[in-house]
Order: sequence, then C-alpha cells, then structure tokens
Amino acid sequence: MGKRSTRENKNEYQLAREAQELTREAASELMEFVSDDRIEKIESGKSLPHPDEILLMAKAYKAPHLCNYYCCHECPIGKQNVPEVQYKSLAEITLAMLSSLNSMDNYKNRLIEITSNGRVDDDEREDFNTIRANLDQIALMTQSLKLWVEKQIADGEM
Repeated sequence: MGKRSTRENKNEYQLAREAQELTREAASELMEFVSDDRIEKIESGKSLPHPDEILLMAKAYKAPHLCNYYCCHECPIGKQNVPEVQYKSLAEITLAMLSSLNSMDNYKNRLIEITSNGRVDDDEREDFNTIRANLDQIALMTQSLKLWVEKQIADGEM
C-alpha cells in the first residue's frame, strides 16, 4: 500500500482521490491509461490535467464535480464561460430552484413586453438584466441538480 500524503495544500484532484482512499497506484490501475507518476504531477501542480484525464478521474474517484472544477479553474475557455457548480443537498437545490421559478413567474409578462419588438430598449434594460440574472440562477440550479444526480449514480444510490 502506498504512503499517505502529508502535503498541506492539496488540490481538488488529490482530495477527490483520497476521499475514495485510493493510492496513486490504485487510482492509476482504475484509470488504465494514466500513470501514477502522471497523477502525482497533476496533484502537485507540475502539470495541468487533460480533459480526458479529468473524465477518467471523475469516474474512478466517484467525483463528477471534477469536470465542473476543471472547466471553471483550468480550462481557458471554461474560466470565462462556465459557472462553478456547488454540490448541495437535494433540499437546498429544490428550494433555490423553486424560489427562482417563482420569481420568474412574476417576470414572464414583462419579458414578453420587452422582447415583443425584437430588441431591448434603453428603458427596458434594467428589467431585462434582472430577468437574465434570474434565468442564470435557474440554469445554475439545474446544473446543481444534475451534479447531485451524477453523484448519486456514482455512489450507487440510483
């Protein structure tokens, strides 16, 4: 059995591996094409992981959040375009989603008014930005629910 890391600043990849009580060697066996040396380089920050390695880690470590983490923190395109999804309880996700949907219910007629002419006029911009922010929140809660389901599947709960 491999030795335990005593490094203090562990990255998300190492934390996910250790949460499954996997050594680098055992993780390498699960991922087939990723060597334990490569895992060490990723965990120490000497090398950035490749997307295909992240997919393998997410599956081997039962940690679907690693995909979102990679996109938000490592990928140059994702850093600018992908929001970070936090793993939350089903109750938290449901309540936040319902709150956003209820707010959107109040804005749907205003959205129709604003967009009926095919443009957003200056006097409509503030309301439109509020609606857009609400839609962003709904999208984020949808992604959070998807992450929750993926984690349940990875843990064999579904």
